Amino acid sequence: MKSKNIRYREGGGADIIEEEIGAPGPGQVQVENSACGICSWDLQTFRAGGYAPPGHEGVGYVTKLGPGVEGIEIGQRVCGGGFGRLRNAPLRSIYKIPDSNMADQHWIVEPVSCVVTGMDHCELKAGQRLAMVGCGFMGLMMVQGLSGMGADQLIALDIDDAKLELARQFGATEAYNVTEPGFEEKKRDLFSRGIDVVADTSGSQQGLDLATEIVRAGGRINLFGWIKGSEATFNPTSWHGKGITVVNSSPSARLRDPFPAAIRLIHNGVIDLQPLVTHVVPIDEFPEFMAGATTGRVEGYIKGVVTTA
Repeated sequence: MKSKNIRYREGGGADIIEEEIGAPGPGQVQVENSACGICSWDLQTFRAGGYAPPGHEGVGYVTKLGPGVEGIEIGQRVCGGGFGRLRNAPLRSIYKIPDSNMADQHWIVEPVSCVVTGMDHCELKAGQRLAMVGCGFMGLMMVQGLSGMGADQLIALDIDDAKLELARQFGATEAYNVTEPGFEEKKRDLFSRGIDVVADTSGSQQGLDLATEIVRAGGRINLFGWIKGSEATFNPTSWHGKGITVVNSSPSARLRDPFPAAIRLIHNGVIDLQPLVTHVVPIDEFPEFMAGATTGRVEGYIKGVVTTA
């Protein structure tokens, strides 16, 4: 059966292609994807070029069962997969989504699973103080998740006032724009408070530098954001002198299978994607939309989702 998909170009950009998808094999199920989130990896690949697999934040419905498959029914909503309309996947890689009235684009589980790993690596204890550097899609989900974990202070830092307001709505006790006049004084105030954990979701050198400046001696920096490129810098004297613990909470650093927890957090409304999914586009419009999203021409962008129908 023919299925639409996306193929990235070596020099940047993407094409809409059709590929043949056969019947599921033994132990496999066939899933008809309905939606897939656009990850920062997709934005980077579209911008810089490469042959990365297109998308990995899919949600869809089981349409066929391969030989020997039991324990799942046709019609079950599941998470996983990419931008392709159809895919065959091993049953062991499928996660069931519980009955819910939420639209498919608000059940993008994979990035929430990354947030679960990020939260795990914060090792936040009740009464501690935490700062979140960066309030993009991932940072705002992490604010939602961490706001109920008993922090004494949950301080949001970003360059976008609209995102900082969302952080307040999601449970941040304070929110500051780092580009505002007077932030240098605020930075000194933050350090004086003894911030135990700084989660850096910014994916920028400036974010890492800020995290280093404000974390307390003996505190923890959680590097969640991906600083794209081949190198970044840090002040070894500051890291050594302050005795900072630095952890990397990328998906490869997961401490458990984060998907079941992510599904529960979405289902119970602890992490709500509805105010964060700002753009939903059909797959045929993907190249044009990405050209705008990667050059700052899409206003109000926080999270994009591709529909594959």
